[in-house]
Amino acid sequence: MVRWHKKAVAAGAAFVLVAALAACSSSGGKQEEQKTSGGSGNVANTPRMKVALITHSGPGDTFWDIVRRGAEAAAQKDNIELQYSSDPDGAAQANLVQTAIDAKVDGIAVTLNKPDAVIPNVKKAIAAGIPVTILNGGLDTWKSTGAIGYFGQDEKIAGEATGEKLKQLGAKKVLCVIHEQGNVSLEGRCQGIKDKFGNVENVNVNGTDQPGTEATLTAKLQQDKTADYVVALNAGIALTAAKAAKTAGSAAKIGSFDMSKEMAKAVQDGSVQFAVDQQPYLQGYLAVDAIWLNKTNGDTIGGGEATLTGPAFIDKTNIEAVAKYAAAGTR
Repeated sequence: MVRWHKKAVAAGAAFVLVAALAACSSSGGKQEEQKTSGGSGNVANTPRMKVALITHSGPGDTFWDIVRRGAEAAAQKDNIELQYSSDPDGAAQANLVQTAIDAKVDGIAVTLNKPDAVIPNVKKAIAAGIPVTILNGGLDTWKSTGAIGYFGQDEKIAGEATGEKLKQLGAKKVLCVIHEQGNVSLEGRCQGIKDKFGNVENVNVNGTDQPGTEATLTAKLQQDKTADYVVALNAGIALTAAKAAKTAGSAAKIGSFDMSKEMAKAVQDGSVQFAVDQQPYLQGYLAVDAIWLNKTNGDTIGGGEATLTGPAFIDKTNIEAVAKYAAAGTR
């Protein structure tokens, strides 16, 4: 796999090797909360903790199932009761952080994809003595909060790497599909692609409306015959884009961010040319495990810098090495 790195490295990745995979595969819907108890097997002999994982996931977004499995594996190992909740609305997600503060949790792992809305309550949590880790989104703002670590990819670097990849593939014009307006991580990806590739047009869709997304992309591809690549920013949208291209009679090829069981199959059969993997399982695992390490041993991961979990390109040259993990729901 080709990997792109900044100074930070995934120093905590080794902890994944000792994790027992959690069995839960339910998706995190709006305002959902679930308590996961440690199961049988090796469990840390440390005081029981309560940690809240709060994301900006929308209903049906299976990417977050993978993040959650990683978090649950760390929670099981670390004798942690994990409470999961999510809301794609920034103000509502901020309210979930406040709820966790009021519940006096021992730690909070949270995404900052809509930082202006969520950061004030993150700072309140830290002021209350609750350690906070940031995952998936918020690379440019996480340090200002006082959080103990960041686990994710640099979205602009990931976008730039994708732009270079598209050049190598001989693309001429790219449609970059943003499925959640106002999400700074998605905007950073498309901007990175544009910075390196050049001829990029952003297409905004509602990622929670798959039929509407397919109709929008079908119409766009019918109207613009010069577009020869569609880059989606999550696996579900990429699979919808592949359907849209077929319906439109377009020869446009599909590239994607993020992996899933279905995406692995699409890369194998050639309906998607590549996927940019940010290892969401690792993001969830490290975000929770870092809280446990901090609470039990005063540790921090990353040396004050972000711990990057991606990007890595998955295509026909290396999909077989990844497909079994995707099938298990951990990639």
